[in-house]
Amino acid sequence: MACLCSPLAVSQEPYLEKPGEEGNGNYVVGPEYKVQPELTDQGNPKGKSFEFTMALSESKIFPGKDATLNPRKPVRKERKIFVYVPAAYQDGTEAPILVTFDGPSRLDLVRHAVDNLSISNDPERKLPAFITIAVQNGGNDGKGSQRGLEYDTMSDRHARFINDEVLPAVLNHPEIRAAYPQLAFTENPWGKAVMGCSSGGAAALTIGWFRPDLFRRLITYSGTFVDQQDDDAAEEADYPLGAWEYHSGLKLIESRDKKPLRIFTHVAENDLRANDPENTYHNWVMANRRTAEALKSKGYDYRFVFSRDSKHCDRRVFEATLADTLVWMWRGYHAE
Repeated sequence: MACLCSPLAVSQEPYLEKPGEEGNGNYVVGPEYKVQPELTDQGNPKGKSFEFTMALSESKIFPGKDATLNPRKPVRKERKIFVYVPAAYQDGTEAPILVTFDGPSRLDLVRHAVDNLSISNDPERKLPAFITIAVQNGGNDGKGSQRGLEYDTMSDRHARFINDEVLPAVLNHPEIRAAYPQLAFTENPWGKAVMGCSSGGAAALTIGWFRPDLFRRLITYSGTFVDQQDDDAAEEADYPLGAWEYHSGLKLIESRDKKPLRIFTHVAENDLRANDPENTYHNWVMANRRTAEALKSKGYDYRFVFSRDSKHCDRRVFEATLADTLVWMWRGYHAE
């Protein structure tokens, strides 16, 4: 498939999917949680794991010297990149990928899911043999931090960083290349998924929102769809309330043309600042409920999970839902 070099090209592509509506809509889980069997080691063949680092100083997009950074919030000198290539991947094929943030994050669960479900005999419970790339953030948290700059800024900067710097680094890494001499990633944006929690969840939505020509399958847990963008960011001129603008304020999801995206969102009953009034622009439960409502009203393929008796980025929620989330997220995908 030819590279889609501009978001304007999304309406001209020949690739089509028919995922249907199964699994779409709003769901409630908890208050009791059990680990999904597919997220455990079932003795199936294992793939190969790799780890390497990328120096921030060598990045053209996030070199760790942004003017908005607070000098009291340390920036990493290098970030770790974790890569998992499942046993079901065949060298030389153009692999779909899942990029996850705050790496390694839930890579252990994702690894089990792809080990078990990429070889499933049930077509309704099967995953493609996607390669997972877990990317560590640039350091610290909140406004004025490198992590905040990467994840909470309303722009395509993070999408370009992943696409232009991280993916080539994986493909060209000597150890990975030695194991898979013909390793290749699909250029089909429907074959590229991203996943994150908290600000990493906001980053997942933002990557797809600004660059649907690059990434279209978006997974967000406890998404920070609140006003977390740095007050000094140039993007404040267009998006003064940061990610809060997706569902409120500018109501970007409802007021803009529908984008070719498939979106999973989640929020916990006891998520961050769940009792805050609206005028704080920092109520995670309110923000995620409104995001789901906006996605529904606009006709998106979306899935929203509300988890009872749980907290922000609660591991129990991942353990109880991630297999279902991944299966739903990859519905309709097919090799070309």
